[in-house]
Amino acid sequence: MKALNALRLSGAEVLPLVEGGKGVSVSNGVSAGAWAAAGGIGTFSAVNADSYTPDGRLVRQIYEGRTRRERHEELIAFGIQGGIQQARTAYEMSGGRGRIHANILWEMGGAERVITGILEGAKGLIHGITCGAGMPYRLSEIAARFKVYYYPIVSSARAFNALWRRAYHKTREWLGGVVYEDPWLAGGHNGLSNSEDPEKPEPPYPRVLALRRTMNDFGLTTTPIVMAGGVWYLREWEDWIDNRELGPIAFQFGTRPLLTKESPISEAWKRRLLTLKPGDVLLNRFSPTGFWSSAVNNGFLQELRARNERQVAYTAQALGEHTEAFATGPRGRTVYLTPNDAARARAWVAQGYTEAMRTPDGTLIFVSPEKAAEIRRDQIECMGCLSACRFSNWSQQEPDFTTGKKADPRSFCIQKTLQDIAHGDDVERNLMFAGHNAYRFATDPFYSNGFIPTVKELVARIETGD
Repeated sequence: MKALNALRLSGAEVLPLVEGGKGVSVSNGVSAGAWAAAGGIGTFSAVNADSYTPDGRLVRQIYEGRTRRERHEELIAFGIQGGIQQARTAYEMSGGRGRIHANILWEMGGAERVITGILEGAKGLIHGITCGAGMPYRLSEIAARFKVYYYPIVSSARAFNALWRRAYHKTREWLGGVVYEDPWLAGGHNGLSNSEDPEKPEPPYPRVLALRRTMNDFGLTTTPIVMAGGVWYLREWEDWIDNRELGPIAFQFGTRPLLTKESPISEAWKRRLLTLKPGDVLLNRFSPTGFWSSAVNNGFLQELRARNERQVAYTAQALGEHTEAFATGPRGRTVYLTPNDAARARAWVAQGYTEAMRTPDGTLIFVSPEKAAEIRRDQIECMGCLSACRFSNWSQQEPDFTTGKKADPRSFCIQKTLQDIAHGDDVERNLMFAGHNAYRFATDPFYSNGFIPTVKELVARIETGD
């Protein structure tokens, strides 16, 4: 295993090892501060970050506003307050070592206002911003204003080319690096484009090389690339280290830091990670963002899959093959199905899936009365946690604050489930993001007999190549 040489990132010489930022309280000031103290770059999530009372009690994000817009303002206030507190914790824990980054999702609700408020309230405590989930053109402008480095997360050279030409060329001095996040291997929301096949993963090396060549064309030959997604043992990436073709490279670890003593996730979540098998992480498109994402294939995803499979197309009048009348809703409104779909629908109703819910695409899904009530309640209680949400039809754009489409019952309230899993122990009925290598916890001898390392022990282990 080649020795890891220090790399200059965010204004300091650090280990080229980055903690991946995981949203909604899964990467926090404690985990980020510990990673930075070990000599790398610690990343806390600035997505709905937790805040605490003066005596250390968690402030649960309970919304009092009567309208979505009022709750959206509460969400932004929660996010700024929590982000400032997490930044302070991370900075204090780092002891002046490493670097501290904040991770923000561009498509989260109020992203610009939240990161601006955090940077204003935590001046000098944050050295860099990583940002993905969308095309964050204004990221460079915000970073330059506060004199911090920015790290856009992309999954192709084409995406970075667009960002650079439109905005980033104006503030090249604050571009700390470019994060390449593999769309087939990384956990959480992934950057698969419409032209890429989710069933046909492409090797990362040619894609990263294309990114490097694009960066070289812009004079960014010494700007590091951070490889994210699928990194477990560094010995498997040894040919990337000191590779003249790729230039300076750092490695981001998102999944492995979940299983550390400093990780804030529940003990139930940590135990579940130790039991995963190959194929247990599912690449899916259920997210209300509309993006592909990777998560553990537990009861939560299985229910979503089954809900989407109990789906038929309908017409308002008899048309073509849609000849069979079918009554829906408490008023028995008639729609028309094909004879085959009508038979399927009657079978689902007989199984207890008696509620037919309309989707924006002219289809019906069949769910139980309890699930229908939960879906409607979650849609009504929306707090605008995304810039646009297909589940609730919220949009932060004025004047209507809606997407202009019907709410889509085939998705789910992402804020609700991520808050629940971050602060509870139900890992079967909540969304559990993970990278596709998470199954390696069960086979990696480092975790034998349920061993859970400290962040310092994990970083030391990674440095050995294992």
